[in-house]
Amino acid sequence: MSELEDAVDTLIRLISSRIRVVKDNGSLASLLITEGNYDRELLKEYDCQICLSMMEGFDQRVSGDGRLRKEVALIKCSSFAADKTAPGSDAGKVMRNKIATQVKAIIRENRNLPYQTVYNFYGLGYPSGDPHKAFDAGASSELVPSSSSWNELSVANYQKLWSSDDIRHSKSHSVNNQYAMMLFKFKLGSREQCVKKIVLSFEGYGTAPAGNGITIKVWNHVAGAWQQAQTGSDSGDETITITLSASWPDFIDANGYVWLLAKTTNPSNGSTPAILYCDFVQCTIQVAGITHCDIQSFKNVLVTDFKPYLHSTEFVLRAWFIVNVSGVF
Repeated sequence: MSELEDAVDTLIRLISSRIRVVKDNGSLASLLITEGNYDRELLKEYDCQICLSMMEGFDQRVSGDGRLRKEVALIKCSSFAADKTAPGSDAGKVMRNKIATQVKAIIRENRNLPYQTVYNFYGLGYPSGDPHKAFDAGASSELVPSSSSWNELSVANYQKLWSSDDIRHSKSHSVNNQYAMMLFKFKLGSREQCVKKIVLSFEGYGTAPAGNGITIKVWNHVAGAWQQAQTGSDSGDETITITLSASWPDFIDANGYVWLLAKTTNPSNGSTPAILYCDFVQCTIQVAGITHCDIQSFKNVLVTDFKPYLHSTEFVLRAWFIVNVSGVF
């Protein structure tokens, strides 16, 4: 059985992976989402800080014999933004309201799936220190993740992976008997002991002289091999999926990464290239822990102890799961 994840950790990851705040100038806001209290110094570098902490927890009996129980956690979620003079900065009150709108939407839309986190490449790209990375290469056999033959995508090509929109990154390779390949790594952000399911999906297609087709695999770092192969054969976009619901620790490496390989099923013949097209790729994880979450209350606060004033929204989130004295389900 998976280890139960702390409710605050689950919600930090949920909000971090879903929140997208666009400033008035069209750029994405820089956000820091942490456990604990805000740090005014950090607001010099970020547009907003969001802090989550446990307020209290309590236990409710569900069944008459007390075997079924509902464990509830009340979690404080506060956002902080300040007025800044830097070009392109939104007013503190404007930023606070944008953050509040996003938090409300994320919690409401994921109230029955707070334990599920979706990772993709939206807003990410070389050469930043983003946790998720994408690469391409051509080779006669499946390259290991550490191979020096992989080349990280350019900024423009990362942007082609941001959404499922028929704008594709493609890798063309014309060496005889070699395949076009792509490699994606995802940082899960959760202890592997808490994970209970991983789903990897690739949307795209492949062409080659011998026929259309793509093959995807996930890296087993224990076996040192690509495994769990899934294939497609369409001449246009199709979504191919790998689902890991057992032995998933073997597929999460020591640094918390999961690696996905995609390649053309058939190679080039030396004159006609093998071409791999990718429209969208993502990794979805589920963890053991809270199964429901909702907003209990919220209020706006203006902190005037120092200047510039801090504009804040304080949420109280209510998270819970049902527990059996003999186990969790």
